[in-house]
Amino acid sequence: MAELAVLYDRIRPDEKMLFEALDTLGVPYDKVYVPQLKLTFDNVGRAQVPWKVAIERCVSQSRGHAVTRALEGFGVQVINPAHVIEVCGDKLATNAALHRAGLPTPRTGVAFDGETALTLIDAMGYPIVLKPTVGSWGRMVSRLNDRHAAEAVIEHKEVLGGPQHGIFYVQALVDKPGRDIRAFVVGGECIGAIYRTSEHWITNTARGATASNCPVTPEIADLARRSAGAVQGQIVAIDLVEDPQARNEWGGLTVIEINHTMEFKNSVTTTGVDIPRLMGEYAIGLLG
Repeated sequence: MAELAVLYDRIRPDEKMLFEALDTLGVPYDKVYVPQLKLTFDNVGRAQVPWKVAIERCVSQSRGHAVTRALEGFGVQVINPAHVIEVCGDKLATNAALHRAGLPTPRTGVAFDGETALTLIDAMGYPIVLKPTVGSWGRMVSRLNDRHAAEAVIEHKEVLGGPQHGIFYVQALVDKPGRDIRAFVVGGECIGAIYRTSEHWITNTARGATASNCPVTPEIADLARRSAGAVQGQIVAIDLVEDPQARNEWGGLTVIEINHTMEFKNSVTTTGVDIPRLMGEYAIGLLG
């Protein structure tokens, strides 16, 4: 059986491209449909798992995290490890890791009660962005232009209840030039970057932003590498924004978030970089 596995719960264009890259590289690998995977922790359990290395590609963050945790118990080296998914999958945890590493982010605050959150937002000033700590594709992200908007959104979150709605994670709205930057890091190297441009204030391709090539400057490469290192990410995408008010050694770049199961379907032709092949080569290198 193969020593390499690709873990997935949905085959998107990204996974198809990764499969094609691995086929081209000629390495044996197993396509593992995680919803049908069964594991038993017992004295003979290790025989259930032939893989030495696995690439985690689940769309469901909770499923990807769980299967990674389980396979690590069988000695499988998963890309990315469970502790990386834990940090990157939670914006507050990511921001804390970046802050601890001395890396720049937009001005950020967190509160754990609605009234306290309003006080925090008033102090930080409007407009401001309220985000869920767990989420992707720009969903549930709110731009609050004034106190009335903040009161309304916070009331909705408190009434909805649930553990995530009780954490109020806010960031200053950056006056970016109609775009952000996604930089790709594989094995500690920044292999490419794209601009994501939109007339909407949320510059996310899932929300209609268009992708174009972004030259990898020394500042982008350095900040992307350091950000990946701050969360110990092996294959990650770093979302950066150009902040005209920021004064730092990276020319005003700040880090928005880090993606542990990065999407790249819009970035291969855009950058000219064969991202899935580099991912495959990195995984093969871990086989020893």
